[in-house]
Amino acid sequence: MAYGWYEWRPYVPVAVRRAKAAQQIARLRKKGEPVAPVVIQGRIIARSFWGKAWCDNLEAYSDFANRLPRGRTYVRNGSVMDLQLGAGTVAALVSGSQLYRISVAIKALPRPRWQAVVKECAGKIDSLVELLQGKFSRGVMEVLIRPQTGLFPSPKEISFECSCPDWAGMCKHVAATLYGVGARLDNEPELFFRLRRVDQMELLTAAASGAALARGPQGRSKRIAESTLADVFGIDIDAPRTTTTSTPARARKGTASRSAKKTQDTPGPPPEPDARGAARRRRDAVRGRGALPARRRPRRDDPSAVRAGGAPREAGRRRGGRSSRS
Repeated sequence: MAYGWYEWRPYVPVAVRRAKAAQQIARLRKKGEPVAPVVIQGRIIARSFWGKAWCDNLEAYSDFANRLPRGRTYVRNGSVMDLQLGAGTVAALVSGSQLYRISVAIKALPRPRWQAVVKECAGKIDSLVELLQGKFSRGVMEVLIRPQTGLFPSPKEISFECSCPDWAGMCKHVAATLYGVGARLDNEPELFFRLRRVDQMELLTAAASGAALARGPQGRSKRIAESTLADVFGIDIDAPRTTTTSTPARARKGTASRSAKKTQDTPGPPPEPDARGAARRRRDAVRGRGALPARRRPRRDDPSAVRAGGAPREAGRRRGGRSSRS
């Protein structure tokens, strides 16, 4: 049935429209096309920092004010049957009187604007997890969401098309698609940087370099020169002691062998006198015997020994007794 310019289409209940849209989505899946519907739990569309900031940015511009309420209704009742985000592009299938195709193009973030944001955030973001979860200071948030100079697009940077017959600049299907982007950022916040065609790792690189500059060179900021220390406290500082380096095991072994050989070659000090002999001489001196003469006396049991008169001594004389004559 054809409808004229001034005729309204008959009202179709939401349940009937969603059932028809579900049939079309099933046919698309059979063809192998990826389908990712937007599912909203309750009335809150976005809950994370990136999702709420995206929705707040849409509602901040009066260009979209007259169409956004209908878009919120559509996204809440599950009319966004498919949503695909790419590099600066958004493609969606929204259920209405029939299944409409929506395409949204978002301009890339200007490079000077992105570099200014990176410079302001240097040293203020600790990790990629904190960046994607939106866990950073209020100052960083203000830099990111600042109108005209932040990361979020203005109405002039967004262009869109819809296959519905609505002649308005933004129809309710486009509004539902844009709200669906905010809901999708709750689960995949990295898609925001893909939409703006920037690399989120540059924020972390700048943060790391900023933190390094803030800390300064290691080992210099907390060390005072010895001359300055002497001047401040009026003390004299001794020169540092030199530590001898330990020789390797092989070198130590060779040195020890050479030292032992040298010790064997060189004569040592004379031996100390026998303690027992010294005690015996002292005991004999006390008894009146005196010390032995310097010359050697003949042994008493030696048969070759002779007396002064020429007679040989008798062998068998006991030590310590008198000699017996035959």
